Amino acid sequence: MLDKSDIENIFKLELDHLKDGVKNSKNLYHTFTLSTLDKESPKSRTVVLRNVETGPLKIFFNADYRSPKTKQLINNPQCSALFYDINRRVQIRMNCSSTINYKNHISAKIWDKTALQSRKCYMGPYTPSSTLDTYHPNIPLEYAKKDPDRANSEQGYVNFVHVELSIIDLDILQLHHDGHIRFKVVGEDLSYVAP
Repeated sequence: MLDKSDIENIFKLELDHLKDGVKNSKNLYHTFTLSTLDKESPKSRTVVLRNVETGPLKIFFNADYRSPKTKQLINNPQCSALFYDINRRVQIRMNCSSTINYKNHISAKIWDKTALQSRKCYMGPYTPSSTLDTYHPNIPLEYAKKDPDRANSEQGYVNFVHVELSIIDLDILQLHHDGHIRFKVVGEDLSYVAP
């Protein structure tokens, strides 16, 4: 049998895995599935976890301002995040409210710390997801095999956003052949949920 302290410990462990996922690309929480809504249907894609804050719980990722996901979050800030560790058989589902940091002190601070190899991803001439007549990597071609210098990389800032997801609630599921464990977290309240 599980008691409240057991699920509190599981929650703390998963928070530790999330925090580790920010810097550790081998951690399966380094990327997660973000789902947004457009006018017709839900849209899902994988994004890279860039930061985790606790008290209250928030997660962060970076995006191109021109991208459909950014426009969808501007139109409807409600979204969901899904993490899954296939090795540990743990799923975390989060209902979130997004804040887009664009051309403000927060995005400027994050941009300043962004590596040159990542900055060139925001220097692309085309809007992400737009249809092209021929292949193009959507980075300036002169930087296909090298990184831009810092001064030239600044042109990418106009397309850079740092997205904050405030967690409204989350659901953790551990899969076990002898009985799954599932619980919900809302703020500081944890409650059992039928798997």
